[in-house]
Amino acid sequence: MRRQIASRLIAGAIAVIGVAGASQVYAQDTSAPGPGTVAVTIIPGGATFFTASSNAKGPGFGNYGLGGAVTLNFNRWVGVEGEVSGDLGVTQNLKSSGVTSNLKSPNLLNYSGNVIVHAPNRSAFTPFAIGGVGGLTLFDNATLGISKTDTFLTGNVGGGVEWFSNGRWGLRGDYRFIAVRSKDDASSFFGQDTRYGHRIYGGVVINAVR
Repeated sequence: MRRQIASRLIAGAIAVIGVAGASQVYAQDTSAPGPGTVAVTIIPGGATFFTASSNAKGPGFGNYGLGGAVTLNFNRWVGVEGEVSGDLGVTQNLKSSGVTSNLKSPNLLNYSGNVIVHAPNRSAFTPFAIGGVGGLTLFDNATLGISKTDTFLTGNVGGGVEWFSNGRWGLRGDYRFIAVRSKDDASSFFGQDTRYGHRIYGGVVINAVR
């Protein structure tokens, strides 16, 4: 059932991307501060939290995140975004099969292609919704029983708000719900069943092309 939920989320995100991708690019409305035709987001800090697996073997854990994204806006409301972020392991209490150990969580690399929809807002604050599909690479960690580097299919959906001080730069707050599809040959620590995560970050947005 959990795998079916993840599959439906990923399939829905693909459908949204297909619809938005058919839109024609045209010039931006520059009457108020907002996202440009091409925007670059620098992510200096954030956090990703994964819930524990359903079989209690894979513990819940949190990582520190940083990365970046490039957005191509078809118009003032709809665009597509490519995003890459690294989630760095942090030493914390990890509970697995009823045993708690103070260990460093595994390092992750997350990459995705998303559709972003901005609310029609004339103020400096622009709410947005975002969702898409991608991959998550889990790096090997012998201490945690992760014998190999593995990659999983992911889907994400979320939203946030952007604030622009002028036509060139601004700030962005972003939340994402993440579903990671399971693999039968994954480690017991992560990936044998569908895992769900929550990611938040703050970033600086630069309008490279208005």
